[in-house]
Amino acid sequence: MTPTILITGASGQLGALVLTELLKTVPAGQIAALVRRPEAAQALPVEARLGDYTDPAALTAAMQGIEKLLLISSSEVGQRAAQHRNVIDAAKAAGVKLIAYTSLLHADRSPLGLAAEHVETEAYLAASGVPHVVLRNGWYAENNLGNAPAAIEHGTYIGAIGDGRISGAARADYAAAAAAVLTSDAQQAGKVYELAGDTSYSLPDLAAETARLSGKPVSYTDLPQAAYAEALVQVGLPQGFADLLADSDVGAAKGALENNSRDLSTLIGRPTTPWQQVLAGLLAA
Repeated sequence: MTPTILITGASGQLGALVLTELLKTVPAGQIAALVRRPEAAQALPVEARLGDYTDPAALTAAMQGIEKLLLISSSEVGQRAAQHRNVIDAAKAAGVKLIAYTSLLHADRSPLGLAAEHVETEAYLAASGVPHVVLRNGWYAENNLGNAPAAIEHGTYIGAIGDGRISGAARADYAAAAAAVLTSDAQQAGKVYELAGDTSYSLPDLAAETARLSGKPVSYTDLPQAAYAEALVQVGLPQGFADLLADSDVGAAKGALENNSRDLSTLIGRPTTPWQQVLAGLLAA
């Protein structure tokens, strides 16, 4: 059986979950996984193909025979647009019939600095002529909720979001949506999905729920953007990444991460995982 679906970034957090979802309904022989390193291929339950977003020739070779491609956005902020162009060009050269791209919630009007490379990629997809569908993923709930152990230790979450709300969803929910699009019998080319959780939370909400679950006092400390970025640097984050996270908080304060479309729950055929449940799971791990 020859693979017809290729997942990029397949050894990453989202890619691995997409593979798990696909394998529920698709034979393993129809799926391939793009990985950068041979050692990453060893644990995969499907055929592995080696390729790097910076290597056009390897990408084109990896896409031979592929009909549907999931392009999971690169994690290398600042280099994403160029890397995504390489993948799109390779897919076009290989005759891929559908590209699904993981973009950012409301990318075309988002105030987040993170949006720029997604907008550029969406425009390049449109100009490429390759049929495509855009999955505008909202915030992964784990991004904030994963800070719970540190918040419990120090008694507070920090941020620059004020009372802004986040329609976060579990990473597994976004993975299920990607799998649903790749396996759908309905026409997907040309569609843009605004994907987010059914319910939203603020950082004060998160602090209160963390306190309830842990039985320890946890609050939320709101900081000016520059002070939050500096605090992130002090705990070891690179300045550029810290600045992007602080910028994201400020954007979220303006509603950039809140959404009521219900596109995500509609795609996966069930309500999104409640953020409280995600938090409880992380604390129990």
